Amino acid sequence: MHDQQAPRRGLTLLTAPEARSIDYIPVDERHGKLWHQGPFWFSGNFVLTTLVIGFIGPSIGLGLGWSVAAVVLGACFGTFFMAVHANQGPRMGLPQMIQSRAQFGVRGAVVPFTAVIFVYLGFNVFNTVLAGQGLARIVGGGPWLWYPVLAVVSVVLALVGHDLIHFVQRVLTGLLVLVFGILTAGTVVQWWDAPSVTPATGSPWTSFLTVFAAAAGYQISYAVYVSDYSRYLPADANPRQVIWWTYAGAAGSAVWLMSLGAFVGSRMPADDAVTGLLRTGNGIVSGFGSLVVLVSALALISVMGVNTYGAMLTAVSAVDAFRRDRPTSRLRIAVVLSVGAVVLAVALSLPDDYLAGFSGFVLLMLYFLIPWTAVNLVDYYAIRKGQYVIRDIFDDQGVYGRWSWRGLVSYVMGLVAMVPFISTGFFRGPVAEAMDGADVSFVVGLLVSGTLYAVLAGKRDVTAPPREGRPLKSVRHP
Repeated sequence: MHDQQAPRRGLTLLTAPEARSIDYIPVDERHGKLWHQGPFWFSGNFVLTTLVIGFIGPSIGLGLGWSVAAVVLGACFGTFFMAVHANQGPRMGLPQMIQSRAQFGVRGAVVPFTAVIFVYLGFNVFNTVLAGQGLARIVGGGPWLWYPVLAVVSVVLALVGHDLIHFVQRVLTGLLVLVFGILTAGTVVQWWDAPSVTPATGSPWTSFLTVFAAAAGYQISYAVYVSDYSRYLPADANPRQVIWWTYAGAAGSAVWLMSLGAFVGSRMPADDAVTGLLRTGNGIVSGFGSLVVLVSALALISVMGVNTYGAMLTAVSAVDAFRRDRPTSRLRIAVVLSVGAVVLAVALSLPDDYLAGFSGFVLLMLYFLIPWTAVNLVDYYAIRKGQYVIRDIFDDQGVYGRWSWRGLVSYVMGLVAMVPFISTGFFRGPVAEAMDGADVSFVVGLLVSGTLYAVLAGKRDVTAPPREGRPLKSVRHP
């Protein structure tokens, strides 16, 4: 990626653009503390889009108790799969998605890359809409004012990179805990005896699984950039602590905010998350709802920077697979600017009624990311046991090759196996139909892709050194 250089120190960590990109992080550049993963993932998940997941249950007629149970169980289930990716960062010193080359091949990894880029862009579009709505309600203005501002801020965060994003997330954690702690306590007191919104008709079992799948899929979607933010940690970082801090931060914020969303949604009809927060907060103290929305907007802006940064790493990895030149800072800047421009264009064209579409979007993410996370985790923990030839991840003539049929077949077969179990607003598979619309496709995808990959890859020499004498134009290794 660039010539070796001394680690950045002090304020330079927060102001100078990050020098590294998709390459290996050398030992002498490692820094950070394990507990930093906690506040990073707490703030990263404590956003209005998380609150929206809690609204889904009441909106489809699920009672408060079952809505809370569904989001709690779903969030805890999904967070497990994203959190165990965290240990890959310090061990491999690489961003999350480029590690997929070991399972799918240097070029074959572009297949899951495509779905992941869609995830990043989709989340940033919805984050832009939510943050823009909040700012417009409080400060004034409209999409043509706030959407470009939000795009610019997210682009700046992504360009400066890893250390600034980590710092911002830690600062936001304290502010979010304070403001939403008051909001949560006031909401429970204010609405505890209020009548619930009349539930809709339908199967409670189907509704429960719908909410469970949405919460799990939402959490699993974070798996695509977990090690992006743990790869600078020391190589000997305690695996359990890395995973625990990641899990505690991500699951804690999801359980809190989704449950709050379920409570608000079951006690009052809300057109959107911003309306719900404004009404609830102002019901505690006049004007407090505006403060809650402003703080929520700040959190969304920070997460937009996280998503833009992740999209850049994934896109650069895809380009690098076909153009074996050293990715330059010019390429990184071009990709970040392109991501910001696409998100801005889509957000400006998006209709106002987005909540129903967001539920479907979360399910789509679950369908495409479940097989990937199963293959990636089985490869890391069961097949290779953390042992990789880092050099060959950047060499299409190395042990991982250009296209790895084992990973690709496992991924595709997992997707195919999920189809009969899928239940969305626009498609319902035959098994889901027989189960009254209940969606258990995520379980099928995990089992099929993970098991098939274990069978196909389990008996070969997965850590064999690369053959001698091959040409190598660009080497990025320890």
